[in-house]
Amino acid sequence: MHTAEVLFIGEGPGESEDLKGEPFVGRAGKLLDNMLRIIGLSREENIFIANIVKCRPPGNRDPSITERELCFKWLHSQIDILKPKIIVCLGRVAATVLIDSNFKITQDHGKWFDINGISYMALYHPAALLRDPYKKPDTFVDLKTLESKIKEICERTL
Repeated sequence: MHTAEVLFIGEGPGESEDLKGEPFVGRAGKLLDNMLRIIGLSREENIFIANIVKCRPPGNRDPSITERELCFKWLHSQIDILKPKIIVCLGRVAATVLIDSNFKITQDHGKWFDINGISYMALYHPAALLRDPYKKPDTFVDLKTLESKIKEICERTL
């Protein structure tokens, strides 16, 4: 079976990620791995994970506009190299940078946006799901929407 090239993009590394030098390796990363498994995805086999900024902002605050702009050239290079068909923004910050600066995660999660021939969607960030488990049912629906989009893209490329 062919799989769509899917790139997941978060806002930036947390403490565990910054120490290890890999994205999503802490509690949120374990939840993300479980979410991916639900729809047959795995970071080891068929997706790539990146972040808007490449190091943890002081105090784990949201990355500043300057920090986002400075790191965006690296992310843009990753996108150019990987040439994904689908980009999934993990959380509000990634979505406001990549989809729309006025993106509202509570209103727009799970919706598709076509930008330069790439299909974009946003999910709640796994850390937000750890803080507010009531968002998990919406995220499950969004994951199934992602699974359908991957199947659709695979069928078009056969």
